[in-house]
Amino acid sequence: MSAVLLAEQILNGLQSGMMLFLTAAGLTLVFGVMGLINLAHGSLYMLGAFAAAAVAALTGSFLLALMASIAAAAAAGALVEMLVIRRLYKRDHLDQVLATFALILIFSEGTRWMFGSFPLFLSIPDYLSGPVSLPGGIQYPLYRLVIIAIGMAIAIGLFWLISHTRLGIRIRAGESDREMIGALGIDIARLYTVVFALGAALAGLAGALVGAIQSVQVGMGEPVLILAFVVIVIGGTGSIKGALVGALLVGLTDTLGPLFLPRFFGLFLEPASAASVGASLASMLIYILMAGILVLKPSGLYGARA
Repeated sequence: MSAVLLAEQILNGLQSGMMLFLTAAGLTLVFGVMGLINLAHGSLYMLGAFAAAAVAALTGSFLLALMASIAAAAAAGALVEMLVIRRLYKRDHLDQVLATFALILIFSEGTRWMFGSFPLFLSIPDYLSGPVSLPGGIQYPLYRLVIIAIGMAIAIGLFWLISHTRLGIRIRAGESDREMIGALGIDIARLYTVVFALGAALAGLAGALVGAIQSVQVGMGEPVLILAFVVIVIGGTGSIKGALVGALLVGLTDTLGPLFLPRFFGLFLEPASAASVGASLASMLIYILMAGILVLKPSGLYGARA
C-alpha cells in the first residue's frame, strides 16, 4: 500500500468525520440540554439537502443553496419544536421515540410530495471542483478539503459559543439544572427552541454539503442518523468535544477499516477468504469500536459520569 493511498484515505476519513460531526453536534445539543431522543434529526438533514438542491436548480448559486439549507432546516426545526417536541419533554422516552418516528414518516412523505420520488442532484460549483496538489504528490478534491475546513470552523465556532457567550452559559446551565435557570427568569421554552433550531441548521448544512457528493433522495437521513447516534455514544452525550472526537474516530475507522482488514487477514488466509472476512468485519468495525469504548467508559469518552 502506497503512502499516497493511505494519505488519501485518511483525508476521506476526516471529511466523513466532519460531516458526521455537523449532524451529531446538533443531536447531542438537543439530547444533552433537553434530554430528548430525536429520531427525526435525520429528516432535517434530508430537508436541508433537498432545499439546497431546489434553490441551486432555481438560482444556479451554490452559496444561496447552502444558505437555503440552513434556513429551511432551522425553520422546520423551530416549527417542529414548538408544535410537537414541546409537548414531549415531560413524557418518557418511549413517547419521544414514537412521536419523532412519526415525524420521520411525515417528513419523508411530505418531501416525496413536494420534490417527487426521483433523486435530485446538487452540482459542485466550478470554483470548488477539481483536485488540488498537496505535499507528497497527493491529488485530492478541493471540495472535500473545503468540507473539512468548514467542519473545523464550525467546531471552533461551537466551542466558542458554548464557552464564551451568554447563550452558551444558558445552554450549559439548562443541561445541568433547567429548573434553576427557569427560577432565575430565563425563558426555558425560547432557549429550547433556539437550541433545537441550531441543531437542525447544522444537520441541514451537513445534508447540503454531502448532497453535492452523492444524490439527494428521500430516506438519505436515516443511515446518517444511526451513525450520529454511534458518535454520541462514543463521545458522550451533551459534549461537543465528544461529538468531534467521536465523529473523527467513526469517520477514520469506517474509511481505513476496509483498507487494512483484508490485508491483515491476508497474512493468515487465502486472498478470497481474507477479502470476504475483512469486508464483513469492516462493516461492523464502528460498532465494535463503540462496544469497546463503552466497556472501558460507559458514559462515553467525554460524557459526564452518572
